Amino acid sequence: MRFRSKRYRKDVEKAPARPVSIEDGVKKLKTFTKTKFDQTVDLVMHLGIDAKQADQMLRGSISLPKGIGASKKVIAFCNEGDVAAAKAAGALEAGADELIDKVNKGWMDFDVAIAHPSLMGKVGKLGRVLGPQGKMPSPKSGTVTPDILTAVKEYSAGKVEFRNDAGGNIHAVVGKLSFGEDDLKANIAAFVEHIRRLKPASAKGHYIKKVCISGTMTPAIELEVAAAVAE
Repeated sequence: MRFRSKRYRKDVEKAPARPVSIEDGVKKLKTFTKTKFDQTVDLVMHLGIDAKQADQMLRGSISLPKGIGASKKVIAFCNEGDVAAAKAAGALEAGADELIDKVNKGWMDFDVAIAHPSLMGKVGKLGRVLGPQGKMPSPKSGTVTPDILTAVKEYSAGKVEFRNDAGGNIHAVVGKLSFGEDDLKANIAAFVEHIRRLKPASAKGHYIKKVCISGTMTPAIELEVAAAVAE
């Protein structure tokens, strides 16, 4: 049995026994015992999709209205003429052949890789090293794009990537516990609505089955938005 701290068990007693509104869920989350660090607020959605079917898999990215309170280290695979601008936009490293070779040799000190479509023929060989870490550029996630500068700015500012797991769940960061209640509510609502709009045409029955939020070290709180945006 997993060990739970006294603080966590105390917070479990405060947690609602039933799903609550986004507003009440955020209020309750903020009553949990404070820690010495600013906890990340995570959201999990359980979807009524068949994760084994390619046309029901969900993957993408979204810039939340209030940000997520964290920046990301971004690199850009781009043509020489865009290197200076990409770095000015926030890229940790930018370039083509030399950067590809550096990553291929094992350098992984970055969170997101952006690539221009014209370079994917070369970047594609990095799939074996970037794929397992979820860092391989992809058109579906918005990390393969001709607009390198915009992508670098958005991802450096904390643009959220998501993809469903084998169980049909989607996990995403929606902010920090220090955020104001209205900011957390706006981010949660925006993410849930974004996923609702992405419902695969072939997905049948109840689509959004369960939605929960939690802090890094808090119990989860189930939100009643599932019923409200089911179909």
